[in-house]
Parts: sequence; C-alpha cells; structure tokens
Amino acid sequence: MVSAIFWLAGELVHLMILAIIAAAVMSMLISFGVANPRNQLVYSIADFLTRLTDPVLRPIRRYLPYFGNIDISPVVAILLLEALQIVLSDIYTRLALAGLAF
Repeated sequence: MVSAIFWLAGELVHLMILAIIAAAVMSMLISFGVANPRNQLVYSIADFLTRLTDPVLRPIRRYLPYFGNIDISPVVAILLLEALQIVLSDIYTRLALAGLAF
C-alpha cells in the first residue's frame, strides 16, 4: 500500500513536469506566431495547460524578479519538482529499509 502511494505521488509529480514543459512550449508557439490562439483547438489546449500549471507557477512568479519578457518560473518549478521526486524516493527507500514499505 505504501509503495503504491509513493508510486502515485511520483507519477503525479512527473505528469506536472510534463504539463509545465508543454505549457512553456505552447506559450512559445503562440508568442512566435506559429500557433494561432484564435483557433479553437489551440485555445482549448493552451487554456487547459494554463489552468493546470498556474497553481504551481503563480507562487514562484510572485517571488522571482522580473526579467523582461523571459519567464524562468517553469525552470524553477521543474527543478523544485525534481527535488521533490528525489525526496519522495529517499523517504520510500528509508521506509523500505526499515521494513515498513509493503
């Protein structure tokens, strides 16, 4: 049961990392004029990715200094999420060595 919980938490963190990368790519495609945000499909995908990633990126944007048109909050968020995955893995390993992970 414990291993399933840690597996699920790790997969959710990994999916959030992928969503942040997809949102950053979509934002660049829209800003460079490759994707048209007036297209219903492009708008729907961009809106979904924005709504999914904003709860993670908004607190980071609040504390980062303004760098003009460059948003580095996705990079910071990915680094923090990777660190969270390492912490979860370490906690699970310690539980397994203690004999509590079943």
